[in-house]
Amino acid sequence: MYGKGIFKGLSVTLNRFWTTYTEDIRWLFSGKKRYFNEDGVKARAGKDTKGIFTVQYPEERLIIPEEFRYVPFLVYDEGADGRKEVRCTSCGICSKVCPPQCIWIVRTNDPNTGRPVPQPAEFYIDADICMNCGFCAEYCPFDAIKMDHDFEIASYDRNVFNLDKLLKPAAYYESIRPLNAARENEARKAKEAAKAAKAEAA
Repeated sequence: MYGKGIFKGLSVTLNRFWTTYTEDIRWLFSGKKRYFNEDGVKARAGKDTKGIFTVQYPEERLIIPEEFRYVPFLVYDEGADGRKEVRCTSCGICSKVCPPQCIWIVRTNDPNTGRPVPQPAEFYIDADICMNCGFCAEYCPFDAIKMDHDFEIASYDRNVFNLDKLLKPAAYYESIRPLNAARENEARKAKEAAKAAKAEAA
């Protein structure tokens, strides 16, 4: 029949439309909130959702999965005296593997000897051309650069992040990616224990 596909498509839309109201009534009588509530957002973002599942951003926000990645940031450990111990050694691997070449690093040099110090003096990421691929975080041998969850960075100026803006504590990374951080911490401890055992044996 001519036009059957149009009616079929409209029937899906109509079904979604009416199911929204039945779902609202069901949630109302269950004593839970379907809107402006984390449980409601989870239900609408799930595979078994019914009705219209639009999220009213920015009042409502989708739950960001742990593996979500946006502009990278640099991790630092907090020392005993409150000093920032930056994990980055300015080796340059991240800038080499970066497809759009949006990372620039300036290594620190010892003022007396002129020799390079394994610490960045300057570190820049051009967020406007970053493709959020995560290669920099994947290839970093020191777990010094990680992908952020903060995607609300729109501005009228060019987004070139410097060292001060990129530095975030390890506790922040553990809060946005707890499973990954736990795995990496275990691997780091095992590596340190093996190194200590080898030193004792020697």
